[in-house]
Amino acid sequence: MSTFKDLDRLLQGFTDSGLPGCTLHVTQRGKLIYEGCFGWSDIENRVPVTERSVFRMASMSKLPLYTVMMMLYERGKYLMTEPVGRYLPEWTESKKYVRTPTGTLKAVPTDRPMLIEDVLTMKCGLPYCNFRGPTDDPTVQSMQECMKPLWEKGCYTVREHVAAMSKAVLAFEPGTHWLYGFSSEITAALIEVLCDKPIDEVFREMLFDPLGMDDTRSRFFGDIPERMVKLYARDGEGKLSLTTMPFDSKHLPGPEHEEGWARLFSTGRDFSKLMGMLANGGEWEGRRLMGRKTIDMMRANGLNEIQLHDFQDAYNAGYGYGYGVRTLIDKAAGDNNGSLGAFGWTGGFGTWCEADPEDAVSIVYMHNMMPNMEQYYHPRVRNAVYGCLE
Repeated sequence: MSTFKDLDRLLQGFTDSGLPGCTLHVTQRGKLIYEGCFGWSDIENRVPVTERSVFRMASMSKLPLYTVMMMLYERGKYLMTEPVGRYLPEWTESKKYVRTPTGTLKAVPTDRPMLIEDVLTMKCGLPYCNFRGPTDDPTVQSMQECMKPLWEKGCYTVREHVAAMSKAVLAFEPGTHWLYGFSSEITAALIEVLCDKPIDEVFREMLFDPLGMDDTRSRFFGDIPERMVKLYARDGEGKLSLTTMPFDSKHLPGPEHEEGWARLFSTGRDFSKLMGMLANGGEWEGRRLMGRKTIDMMRANGLNEIQLHDFQDAYNAGYGYGYGVRTLIDKAAGDNNGSLGAFGWTGGFGTWCEADPEDAVSIVYMHNMMPNMEQYYHPRVRNAVYGCLE
């Protein structure tokens, strides 16, 4: 059996061998049982990583997003089988690409409307379209055409972003395949309509304030910019160099910096409150935010054999996908010593989290580096944490 000292040695080894800095927070049954901070937040100025260090969440922002959406589900705000167009009228009709007998692509109407469950399970048929560069993907080309007016405008709300993308041609019939991408932006727009409030305000009222997540937001405030870890790029020889990321500008206050739904930033300690609540049956510090059965629904695999083929790769081996989260369905396939049904997600700069309702355990690991090397770091952290549990 491993001990927390083994975790210390593992994380210290990460930073000794080239990772700028990292944090790890583990909770069990609503209590923090491990907190480790290693390496540097700012290498050049020798600023250490601490429990107050702020990290870019990137796609790990999806955990609050889909948690809120599931909370609204259990409050009767919508049904999974309802069409997205009922709440976002611009999505009443959609087109998809099909291949003709001569091998060319043709845009035709979809057989049925896009449903909310298609969006929450990443089956809507739209990838991401974050950059204007050349691409061979016809769906991304279609999305780029839709984005031109917004890019020329320079700033735009999440509702404007989602409305513009409603004219894009889908890669496939909704619900038939799994494709990571624009589903989360549509989800954010749905939340704004369902709550009649901006997404940031909904997050604060439903999650961040009740959980005491005071350092988790999308817009800079107070000393957050000074506490955010520097972003480093690592070359093939392991050398680190300070770099910048265009997404950081989306955190600046003011509508002139708004580009759809800004990604979140957080600390390891803050994010552990959310993941601890999900691991603990929807309860945190004596307050219930969410139903246990809704969490079970959220983490149930919803992919068929074809969709699992779309989803699984070396990093996601053994996992299926539920409502906005990956969920463990085969321990042997992923060489995984965790629990079946453990669920979570990852972020493009190196963050990763998992909630395990079987043992009421949550794991939140954070670093910010490009490339993030998640396939190296995350499984090692996961294996070491589960090795410490009795």
